[in-house]
Amino acid sequence: MQQSQLSSGDVIADRRADYAKMLAEGGEPDAAAELMEQALELTPDWAAGWYRLATYREKAGNMEAAVEAYRKTVSLDPEDIFGAGLKLALLGATAMPDQPPSRYVERLFDDYAARFETSLVEKLDYTVPRKLAALVVATGRKYPLAVDLGCGTGLLGPEIRTHVGQLEGYDLSQNMLAKAHEKGIYDRLAQADLSLAPEASGIFADGAEHRADLITAADVLMYLGNLESAFAIVDRLAAAGADFAFSVEDAGDGDGFHLAPSLRYAHAETYVRGLCRRYGFEIIESVKTAIRKDGGRPVSGILFLARR
Repeated sequence: MQQSQLSSGDVIADRRADYAKMLAEGGEPDAAAELMEQALELTPDWAAGWYRLATYREKAGNMEAAVEAYRKTVSLDPEDIFGAGLKLALLGATAMPDQPPSRYVERLFDDYAARFETSLVEKLDYTVPRKLAALVVATGRKYPLAVDLGCGTGLLGPEIRTHVGQLEGYDLSQNMLAKAHEKGIYDRLAQADLSLAPEASGIFADGAEHRADLITAADVLMYLGNLESAFAIVDRLAAAGADFAFSVEDAGDGDGFHLAPSLRYAHAETYVRGLCRRYGFEIIESVKTAIRKDGGRPVSGILFLARR
């Protein structure tokens, strides 16, 4: 078993890690960290174990030791599927990355796919697909071809299906795509990476440029940070007069973006408006609204409808 996986491959180490998890969940992060240290003495190359140790140390307030363990995680897992590099940035140990590791985002949603809709819609009051679809429907347009970027399990598809002729969906997570396929809403589904340049993203592998009359990105741009690659893809997708409907988490005042404690990125309205202008989109409407809950508190977002 690869050392980046959740099991260490050692029965005793795994047992100690399980006890450590119980201690952490019971409010004893110091004791949990001590047990994880013992587990890692047996399996020193276990990246997931080092990440768990880092989180226990962080909860215990031992930030210097947490940074050390996050650094060890990254050294053992250069693809950073656990997002340890993001945690280092939040702790001020490294500069904020422009984008998260693609493998981190892919694993996050592969693991989340089975419980995604229950957790997000029923427990976190997730409203972006419904609210974004309302902006699209209000245009009164019938779109011959729509492309749903970061389609996830396909929550937006049913909301706009009757207003589009053909509907394509793209996502980084194969497990999320499988859930979207079960709905029978999309005419085409494929894996794609919005953090890459258009030619490497996978979106144009079997499709022409400037083919989309509607492009949507519901609750996906917060997993990108720097939005240059995403807007370059949208630019290549959009036909003349195309609409682009999308959401971001609201960074408030300023003109850029920042990494939030949730490990998602928040974007300033001025930053988004600047990108729209540069890529030839006029913002038709923007709406500030709560888009979900996090820790019981509403998360502020901005919905945009822009036209080429």
